[in-house]
Formats: sequence, C-alpha cells, structure tokens
Amino acid sequence: MFTKRIIPCLDIKNGRTVKGVNFVNLRDAGDPVVLAKFYAENGADELVFLDISATEERRKTLVNLVLKVAEQVNIPFTVGGGISSVDDVSILLNAGADKVSVNSSAVKNPSLINELANKFGSQCITVAIDAKRIDGIWKVHLVGGKVATEINLFDWAREVEKRGAGEILFTSMENDGVKKGFANEALATLSSLVNIPIIASGGAGAIQDFTEAFTKGKADAALAASVFHFKEIEINTLKKELQKKNIAVRL
Repeated sequence: MFTKRIIPCLDIKNGRTVKGVNFVNLRDAGDPVVLAKFYAENGADELVFLDISATEERRKTLVNLVLKVAEQVNIPFTVGGGISSVDDVSILLNAGADKVSVNSSAVKNPSLINELANKFGSQCITVAIDAKRIDGIWKVHLVGGKVATEINLFDWAREVEKRGAGEILFTSMENDGVKKGFANEALATLSSLVNIPIIASGGAGAIQDFTEAFTKGKADAALAASVFHFKEIEINTLKKELQKKNIAVRL
C-alpha cells in the first residue's frame, strides 16, 4: 500500500509566504525559509513552493529564495511559478528543487509538458490545475486563477498524463481557503480517469477534511497552507489521526 503524503504549500509573493481565500485577500503567513525548515523537521512528506505572482508579473521564479529553502530541507521540494522552458527547469533543479510545477505555461503550450518530461523525466514534472465550476462544469483557470478558459478539467487532466506529467496538483478555486473540505467528488473523478498521483488542494480546515480527501476523494496526497502556517493543525497530530483511520502515512 502506498503511503498518503501530507504537503504544506508555501505561496510566495514579494518574498513572503501569503495565504488568501478563493485566491484573493492575501495575508502574510511568515518567512518561507523559516516555515520550510519547520515543516521539514516536523513531519511534512514534501513541500510545494509556488511563486504565485511570477506569471502575472511576467518574471521568473525567485531562484535565490529557492536556494535558501533547499538548504534548509531534506524532503522533496517542488517549485512552481513563471516556468515556461527547459532552461527555467534546469535553473531550479540546480538551485535545489526536486520537482517543478507548471500551470499556465502548459495550457498555453501543451507540448512543453512533453519537452520537460523527455528532458528531466516524468517524476520531476507536476502539472498544477486550478479549476472552478462554471454552470456545473469544471473549467481550468490560468494566471493564479485570474483568467478563465473553456478547457474542461477532466479532459485536461487526461491530456497532461498522456504528455508525460508525473502527477497532478488539483486546486478547487471555490474550496480554496474556505476550510470546509476538499472537492472530493472532482478528486474521485480525476483519480478514476488517470493513473498518475493526484494531489488534493483547496479546502483543508480540519483533520476530517484530510481523511475524506483520501477516502472519498481517493487522493494520493493532500496539500494545505493556512491550517499549517497558523498552527491550526499540527502535521504529526494529523498523521496519527489518519493512521487511526487505517490510512497509511509515514510517521
């Protein structure tokens, strides 16, 4: 049985960790280097670092910050934001990232996924998908959720798998920051459609939400931010509770 992963997410803006609700109303959550070190020492299985304004501001990910975080952690570390080429990925992997996450650039240029998977291996390539229900249909959104598309979430998920993505990070925009649980129905559908791991994102507010992401949503990993940043849930406590529910985790 594969163990389920618990992944804190560091959303970065102007060099600080931030967190909002439904992708807006951001508030400061601390120094990303300090937080990364804390999580690495306190039970996190992986870390995700997302430079959330890099695409909108048309600049590259903050490489110096990636270097500083990488020096402090000994767990897998995924970096996303503003990545649009093989060179971008090379720089980040050389700076200490283990994996990269692509989102808007992959939608605009789907062959980028093939290119990156062929060059670095699928295990290095996460495709992040931000989606929201519009008239009952899950639609993919770009540029930190600011730009809607007509692309269907499930069609896009199948395509990114075929193109070589190693895993999918699915964020439900309507659940994000609301703390009322993950989008488990959509997660379960995704898990039934593709054979690569699905990371659930958006909606964690209580330990039960994680339990349901793994049982109802069939997710392979669960990502959260504010409940970890503001010490509402301790990762080790969460894992012990998951284990009591017969969910395999690494303690």
